[in-house]
Amino acid sequence: MIESLVAAAGDPVKAVAGTGQLITAAIVGIAVLVVAITVFKLHPFLALILGSLTVGAIAGRDMLAVVDSFSSGVGDTVAGVGVLIALGAMFGKLLADSGGADQIVDTIVGRSSPRMLPWSMAAIGAIIGLPMFFEIGLVLLMPVIFLVAKRAERSIISLGIPALAGLSAMHGFVPPHPGPLAAIAAVDANLGLTLGLGIIVAIPTIVVAGPVFARFADRWVPVPAGDLYDASPEKRERRPSFAVTLATVLLPVVLMMGKAFGDILVDDGTTLRSVLDFIGEPFVALLIAVIVAIFTFGISTGMTKEDVSDVLGSSLPPIAGIILIVGAGGGFKQTLVDTGIAEVVADFVRDSGVPVLIIAWLVAVVIRVATGSATVATITAAGIMAPIAADLAGPEVSLLVLAIGAGSVFFSHVNDAGFWLVKEYFGLTVGQTLKSWSIMETVLSVMGLIVVLGLDVVV
Repeated sequence: MIESLVAAAGDPVKAVAGTGQLITAAIVGIAVLVVAITVFKLHPFLALILGSLTVGAIAGRDMLAVVDSFSSGVGDTVAGVGVLIALGAMFGKLLADSGGADQIVDTIVGRSSPRMLPWSMAAIGAIIGLPMFFEIGLVLLMPVIFLVAKRAERSIISLGIPALAGLSAMHGFVPPHPGPLAAIAAVDANLGLTLGLGIIVAIPTIVVAGPVFARFADRWVPVPAGDLYDASPEKRERRPSFAVTLATVLLPVVLMMGKAFGDILVDDGTTLRSVLDFIGEPFVALLIAVIVAIFTFGISTGMTKEDVSDVLGSSLPPIAGIILIVGAGGGFKQTLVDTGIAEVVADFVRDSGVPVLIIAWLVAVVIRVATGSATVATITAAGIMAPIAADLAGPEVSLLVLAIGAGSVFFSHVNDAGFWLVKEYFGLTVGQTLKSWSIMETVLSVMGLIVVLGLDVVV
């Protein structure tokens, strides 16, 4: 195997260093990244920079060239993904502050029987999670979970696990979340197709990891709802209706999927195709959604122009760190590519006989378990697998992104901020959190891979 990889080294980049040296550079670079985050508690942005420099140094590249590779990767990634993250944050903030999220919750829960409550909570988690980042959605969902559990006299686990499954699945599989967006950019996948397939993967995955698994988790961790939220949170007097809220939330999804269907069904060069391509471009689709939300979530609920401006402005500071991490992940990816490491891994995968989707999932799982960050796992795995994507057809590239996304949510444990958020909010012990939240994330990951492999047979 190693001999066949060495034979592939006609590439001038690979000629700088032998295959063994490149593999060593990759392993040590990722180890530096993992140790910096887990042992020294270094911010992932700095850890990714150090990991990139380590990779370049051990690979024998000129260090100024390594800096150039990293910088170009950061620039390309932030240019392509950073703006989308910012627009998504603005949209999510308008949804939360307008009372639109509360409207979704009240409508769905109000129409649910006690038996259907776990399924309703899973739907709420998925809908709220569609436009919002995981941490924001988690904080928003917590009072809902507690209040519904107390009202229905159900355990916090029976209703919390389905809601968190819906939220986590959106975070791992569906753009415009940072991880999927960065992976799509890294492997040059079709965003609309990936979004559509991501939703298809997410639905059965949420069902199994949410309402179905919650039945077992409720027996293992029978925790009643505490008194963290004793009264309903303050709500706006005027809220957007459920229909308006749902339509606005789904607008960017519809626009991006419209572009995907247009690519398949509408002839190239026609006016309709040009329009669908334009409004379905992620940047344009999210921009349209934010502008529409200014009216549906802002002006129509009684916000003044100053209020809307304040809401939009306050949405950006919290996501600065996310943009930096995603950008640094793009720099790390570019370093792997420019040193020839990604191509070496690609050659190994091609010759190994192991399905590409399984390897992509395993790479993301290893990095996720080691670093605790789904976003870092997604970006790093996508960078490693990027050369392989060039050999795949369009639907397979999208499934590669989703396999990485599935691996990125595997077994959240003590090095993951989400683990501690769930533990503290739910009032659980570490053991109880492992038996509920951590296993739910693992079920979500494995089920996601199973569905992705099933789709690979079909498409």
